[in-house]
Amino acid sequence: MAPNAHNISATTITPTTAFNTTTTAAPDFITQLLNKIPLPRWAIYAIAAAIGLVFLICFFCICIKCCCKGKKKKNKDEKIKLDGMKGSTTAALVQPGMEDLDYGSNNKPKGKLQYSLEYDFQNQELIAGVKQAAELLAMDLGGTSDPYVKVYMLPNKSKTWETKVYRKTLNPVFNESFKFQTPQAELNESTIVMQVYDFNRFSKHDIIGELRIPLNTVDWNHVIEEWMELSAASKSEHENLGEICFSLRYVPTASKLTVVILEAKNLKKMDVGGLSDPYIKIQLILDKKKWKKKKTSVKKKTLNPYFNESFTFEVSFKQIQKVQMVISVWDHDKVSKNDAIGKIFLGCSAAGNQLRHWSDMLSNPRRPIAQWHTLQSVEEVDSALGVSYKFKIPLINKTF
Repeated sequence: MAPNAHNISATTITPTTAFNTTTTAAPDFITQLLNKIPLPRWAIYAIAAAIGLVFLICFFCICIKCCCKGKKKKNKDEKIKLDGMKGSTTAALVQPGMEDLDYGSNNKPKGKLQYSLEYDFQNQELIAGVKQAAELLAMDLGGTSDPYVKVYMLPNKSKTWETKVYRKTLNPVFNESFKFQTPQAELNESTIVMQVYDFNRFSKHDIIGELRIPLNTVDWNHVIEEWMELSAASKSEHENLGEICFSLRYVPTASKLTVVILEAKNLKKMDVGGLSDPYIKIQLILDKKKWKKKKTSVKKKTLNPYFNESFTFEVSFKQIQKVQMVISVWDHDKVSKNDAIGKIFLGCSAAGNQLRHWSDMLSNPRRPIAQWHTLQSVEEVDSALGVSYKFKIPLINKTF
């Protein structure tokens, strides 16, 4: 009986020992970590939830970015396909194409222009007046235009005048007149041309319409003043020499004029292979004498060269009002003489876009002002440079 009693006692002790081992086991790692943090449990749980929420938001942002990446790429491709449409992309603001010169549709009315013509027999001068325009064709997206008028004579076209630009209007009032030295014997062989343009600073200007008045049809016994409907501009007369973009910056306190030649586009083909080797000359003329000059590097076999070259001239504030800056584009030839493609000149004696660019530079000291310009023929610019002017731009009162 004793052995049996001993066995029963042993069997009852064994499960008790196993039970005690289970209940007195050490707490797990997370419980120990939470016990060591000197914060209430609710605060710990709130911090953990906030951290989890941050990670969740980051995860969703990454997913959205990855999903939208393909859509952006698709939209980019669509924008590139729209490059050929005028005004549909920002490319036209940086580098205008040949299509930017819009001759308009023959079916759309261009508007009308009031002009005047008078001949001074004593001084052998033709006085052409640009009075006003009405109901002009809207060229901008806002339903307006920034019109100005170019006036010149054919067949010589030795001088081209331009009116002021009037912003955001289809009914500008100009009231400007221009004089042309023309012998009476040449009147019957000449034609006066008045072209209305829409001004754009960063792209080629859009032509709205024009008037062409053969002078052999005019009765010079009295002053002519009348309205006439604008017609579509003639394409045959425009020789495309190309466009050039550069910036001007003048610092009066340092007497520094900085010219940055950025790029040129659609230059005239000068070589047999249909290309050119262009470079740019910058020349300052003071008191009708060549003063200072610099030039860029030569770009081989291209009609659309990119330069981005900077040049600095020392010009005092007194000289800046009298100096003329001539920018010319040349085709480099190793064997023969270099050929001039086209040129423009800027200064207080310039006109039109060149005068506006120069005036903007003087009115904004220390600030670079960039603009595109259409190259003119060498003969036209040289003829204009031979004329003496005393006009000065009224400068804005600023503390330099």
